[in-house]
Parts: sequence; C-alpha cells; structure tokens
Amino acid sequence: MIRNIIFDIGNVLTDFRWREFLADKGFDETMVARIARASVLTPLWDEVDRGVWETDKLLREFVRMDPEIEPEIRMAFGDVHGMVTKRDYAIPWIQRLKDQGYRVYYLSNFSAKAYEDCRDALDFMPFMDGGILSYREKVVKPDAEIYRLLLSRYSMKAEESVFIDDTAKNVEAAEALGIHGICFKTREQAEAELELLGVCRNK
Repeated sequence: MIRNIIFDIGNVLTDFRWREFLADKGFDETMVARIARASVLTPLWDEVDRGVWETDKLLREFVRMDPEIEPEIRMAFGDVHGMVTKRDYAIPWIQRLKDQGYRVYYLSNFSAKAYEDCRDALDFMPFMDGGILSYREKVVKPDAEIYRLLLSRYSMKAEESVFIDDTAKNVEAAEALGIHGICFKTREQAEAELELLGVCRNK
C-alpha cells in the first residue's frame, strides 16, 4: 500500500525555465545557447545543486568554460529570480493527496541561490510533510545516498513510497532501492500512474 508521495520540484511542481530566464535577461538565442553550454548543460551544474562550492567559485568555473562571455555569465547568474516559477496546480494537488491521508514530501536537486532568489515559487512547501533539498545535504540525485537519507529521516518504507521525477535516471535510482517510480510528463499522466498504484484521484 502506498502511504508516501515524494515529489521532485523542478518541472514537476514548478517550472525550471532556464532558457526563458536567460532570454528575459535580454540575451539572444545564440547567447542563450552559449551561456548554457558553459553552465546549465555542463556537469558543473550538479555542483550548483550539491551546495559545496561558493557562488563565486561556481561563477569562475562557468567563466573558465567560455572566458569571452564573462560579463554575460555574471549578469545571467547574479540574480536567478524567475529561473524557477510556480505551477498553480502544486498546492491543490498536494492538498488533495493530504486530504486522502497520504504523507507528501519533496526530494529535489536545488541550489541555495535558487532557493533564496526563487522563494516565491516554493509556496507549496509549507503544505508538505518535509523533504530534502540537495544543497543542504551536499548530495544530489541520482546518488542512492539522497534517497536513503529521505527514507531514514522520515521513517518511510521504500515499498510504501512513490517518487515522481521528470528525469528518468532519477526515477530509476529510486526504483533500484525499492521505491515505486513515476517519470513525470504531465500532471494528468502522473495522476493516472498513481491511480494504477492505488492512489485514488479526487474526481
């Protein structure tokens, strides 16, 4: 029986809109792609979410990837408000699950800066029973340690839990530990898969 619903945050309960965010800062399509190749699309981005490096060090590493666009990189990531934005269905969905007796948690790769600058997009968090943000624990998905930490901290059994994430490798890592997994595409698709696991929709 499923008792615990675990949500990823970016592109599940919020939009992680880095392309639009960079365009909003005035960068054209070519520059957006170039900044992304030096930052979001590199393994360095995991270090952003891991929370071990200071922001200045991360920026220096991004700049090393493409020194010619240092001003643009520093402008892009000086303030990241608007990179993560809210989805209106998040709170109602969480509340419906809670009303049905489920415990609801978050498990997300998330940076300290995004948490501070995009706090307005995380208004659903007080409605949840708890969770883990990667930067606080210095470990990121799909490392098995982060899933084990969540299960242990909240005394959850893997087989009674389902994890919803938009990234297949993160879902597979959860499933390897015995957690049920759903690879998120839309809320409707995720709700249908939850129903197959015995989690009723609120019609």
